[in-house]
Amino acid sequence: MTSRAEAADMPYDGETKTPDRLRRRASRLLAGVTTQSDRLVNDGLAQVDARKWHYAVLASLHEHGPASQATLSRRTGIYRSDMVGLLNELAERGLVGRAPDPGDRRRNVITITAQGRRHLRRLDKVLDDLHDELLAPLTPAERDQFVQLLTRLLDHHTQQAPHPPTS
Repeated sequence: MTSRAEAADMPYDGETKTPDRLRRRASRLLAGVTTQSDRLVNDGLAQVDARKWHYAVLASLHEHGPASQATLSRRTGIYRSDMVGLLNELAERGLVGRAPDPGDRRRNVITITAQGRRHLRRLDKVLDDLHDELLAPLTPAERDQFVQLLTRLLDHHTQQAPHPPTS
């Protein structure tokens, strides 16, 4: 039996060509592009000693300002249990600072440092180049449209379902 990773690397020659009915399934296509995207981004960020979660935390802090660990977890989709270790890595590198929350000494407020902002700009450039590689077959207009369509799909599927009326 072929693993998922091995199947993703198979060439599309006569015998291993993916059946057309599979290539017409949006879910299958999205999964294939996701696999390629994850590989490209993870490998590219590893070359600059970074991970996608580093970028997510730094981008959140830069865009929305200081936050608690719990808030960062919700904003980025990183599990709370993983957030502490990730913040330790970023703090050791001088990319974020931690300070007790003046309103609740039991929690920390995380801020991005000047070094963290510089690192974020570098990661933006790395990711821009990686996305150029990922989306190479598309024109600039198609890339914009593709991102808009993906955003609309994701927004639709991540909206909270309305609560049933209470009597």
